[in-house]
Amino acid sequence: MTDISIRIEGRAGRITLQRPKALNALTYDMVLAIEAALDEWRAADIDLILLDAEGDRAFCSGGDIADMYKSGQEGNLDYGRQFWRDEYRLNAKIFEYPKPVVSFLQGFTMGGGVGVGCHGSLRIVGDSSQIAMPECSIGLVPDVGGSLMLALAPGRLGEYLGLTATRMGAADAILAGFADAYAPEADWSALKAQMVETGKLTELSLPAPNGALENMLPHINRHFAGETLGDIVRSLSAEDSDFAHSAMKALRNNAPLAMACTIAIVRRLRSATSIRQALDQEFRYTHRAVAQGDFIEGIRAAIIDRDRSPKWTHDSPEAVTEMDVSHMLMPLGADALNWEEMP
Repeated sequence: MTDISIRIEGRAGRITLQRPKALNALTYDMVLAIEAALDEWRAADIDLILLDAEGDRAFCSGGDIADMYKSGQEGNLDYGRQFWRDEYRLNAKIFEYPKPVVSFLQGFTMGGGVGVGCHGSLRIVGDSSQIAMPECSIGLVPDVGGSLMLALAPGRLGEYLGLTATRMGAADAILAGFADAYAPEADWSALKAQMVETGKLTELSLPAPNGALENMLPHINRHFAGETLGDIVRSLSAEDSDFAHSAMKALRNNAPLAMACTIAIVRRLRSATSIRQALDQEFRYTHRAVAQGDFIEGIRAAIIDRDRSPKWTHDSPEAVTEMDVSHMLMPLGADALNWEEMP
């Protein structure tokens, strides 16, 4: 498969994403290929897994969602649901993998890229790294296990990152729990070679350049602690500050239903003990998203027509009701994720 290179080198199983012109966006076949390799390598004579990607613009910008749009337009709900079901199973396998998983996250790491690159043992970022969960902008909730990291982030940072899709540089990603260590990208080739040769994780202690989020935490904690999306909007609207104006601009662009459900999911997961709990919550939304949410309209506005003017189901964040959220996040019964498929 030309989109991905899977091989064993030295003491490492190596997976390299090879779609640099598409910002290494994940296709369904790539998801299945990564899972198959991880399953095979459980018993292989290697010590770690090393994930990286070609090109300098992105580790992985997300999932390749054009096919989901096409199938949804045709009334086919099964394609997207199966994609997410299999992708989420892969996310859990990476998180729970018995051997160390190392990832090098240059450029954009977003959405599905977070699911592949940010659940391992050592997640390395550099000066170009830009990590984000932008799902609310296309009518989805932060998924691929990202909701768990949002829930475990300091203070109300999880709500802020999930609702605004703010991009995190190296220091901010480490603060929020999406990365572990910083290394200048000029050193990455040597680091990879060392780990491939020795099969051991390299200790990295160089501090990342200053981020922005730590100084913003008092503002984030004050405004994003509201019980509902409407509470958060009212808090931001009542303040005349650069922070409040910037946050409100982001919220006004995103799907109100997705943002309200994101808040609910993040708060349900604050006491979570397993990524499976996060993926179960996320799948309740994504399973229903094509038929009942704003996902198809979000894709249309963002990547099909590119008019950036989605017509969301709700006219404003304040219009989303508790019943709307409950409807999207109800248990799925027989359609829920089947963890019996896991090793």
